Amino acid sequence: MKKISAETVRADFNDLQAVVHYTRAAHELGLWKSERTLIERFFPLLNAPLLEAGCGAGRVTLGLWELGYRQLTAFDFAEELVDQARSLAIERHADGASGITFLHADATTLDGCNTIRNKQFHGALFMFNGLMQIPGRERRRTALRELHRACRPGAPLLFTTHDRDRTPTERALWRLEAARWERGKQDPRLVEFGDRYFEEAGTGRTFMHLPDRAEILADLAATGWAHTFDALRKEIAKESRAVIDFSDECRFWAVRRM
Repeated sequence: MKKISAETVRADFNDLQAVVHYTRAAHELGLWKSERTLIERFFPLLNAPLLEAGCGAGRVTLGLWELGYRQLTAFDFAEELVDQARSLAIERHADGASGITFLHADATTLDGCNTIRNKQFHGALFMFNGLMQIPGRERRRTALRELHRACRPGAPLLFTTHDRDRTPTERALWRLEAARWERGKQDPRLVEFGDRYFEEAGTGRTFMHLPDRAEILADLAATGWAHTFDALRKEIAKESRAVIDFSDECRFWAVRRM
């Protein structure tokens, strides 16, 4: 059985179920309260050029536009989702010469994208656990290095993860999973401990790596980012039922380019 790869994840995001799921969220859900709180805290200049990685169907991108940010470049490696984001931008009058620039690009190979390579961004975002949907720790580190290269010194990066050790129940479940890995009985498609690959009705198949806090801190130190802030979503804002239904609890990270 083949290991999960970038091609696996891309195909899953281009699948009709996933496209409908994320497009609906972009049209109906918009920014979470926690996202807006941290965006306004760490990206105070509305005219600063910002880069959004893993923009999907444009939920966060259009939320930024509605907050008044005007120098936005957003990309995703799933072509179908980028097409949906462009359509939503047209609908919200955020297209045209002075509108959002949407690109089809891979976070691990940004140096090959002239639009990104030729611009130095004042900040970057990789929301809704997009970084954790890259299979393989070294590839996630590559994405962090690529974003580091795209940003100017001191620029903030905001992203999220799911903790794998947040509750006693989760810790117990991951102890059982660790025992399976020790015996070689884990799902053979998984790349490394902490990976999950699951299917949900109405969403489709999802790959996700769940780290612990020490793993993220080590990855940041190895890729030139200085830790500034991290907290669980519930510690930042009380979200609506729609947001809670859309996403499990997650951890926000704010870091700065060294």
